[in-house]
Amino acid sequence: MPHLIPALAALEPALIIFDKDGTLIHFEAMWGAWAIDLAQKLEAVTGRSMAERLYQALDFYADTGQIAPHGPLSVTPMAGLRRLAVQVLIGDVGLPPATAEAAVAQVWYTPDPIATAHPLADLPTLFATLQAHGLKIAVATSDDRAPTAATLAKLGLADFVSALACGDDGIPIKPEPEMVLTLCRLLAVPPAKTVMVGDNVADMQMGHAARVGLAVGVLSGVSSAKILAPHADLILPSVAGLIE
Repeated sequence: MPHLIPALAALEPALIIFDKDGTLIHFEAMWGAWAIDLAQKLEAVTGRSMAERLYQALDFYADTGQIAPHGPLSVTPMAGLRRLAVQVLIGDVGLPPATAEAAVAQVWYTPDPIATAHPLADLPTLFATLQAHGLKIAVATSDDRAPTAATLAKLGLADFVSALACGDDGIPIKPEPEMVLTLCRLLAVPPAKTVMVGDNVADMQMGHAARVGLAVGVLSGVSSAKILAPHADLILPSVAGLIE
């Protein structure tokens, strides 16, 4: 049986909270492809060239597939992304509000949580090891609850995860502390005995705002070590590094 790494074991944690995209599953594979497809669909229904304007609004670089760490694709829930797309059609393309709303409504969809969910580690082994060492497992994500649950089920993780905090739950999102605090209350674990793991500065800020015992940044998503270093207590290449 693998063991917790020393930095994790020293805390004697009771709960570990994972971000989803860029932490558990490949970020660009899901969201980069979705942004490109959405732009193509909007151009088709509006007859306007607007892809680059949408990419700029999303802080997405289609030529490289890179997604800005602090941009909307990284931290904004689906409802906010939909409003942003409408605003691009109104403010940048010049469509009337009703026309813009109708165009977005016609093509809007959630990324396929099954086809595009590519795990970044042997997650069943990781989660089984964490659970065997007495940790409860939760997920805090800006994505909506239904696709998050579908992704976890597809990856064989649903039975390991005790609770979710999602972008459409109606609680303040990252970097505010409420997602972590909500999960801690639900699972009866104090933040001081909780570990937050994510690929984004917003994950680290959320963890620290909630006063978690350890905030772990991973380099498998949108952020570099240089970006994460001022905010993370520990940086790992991926979640696989939590056990050894």
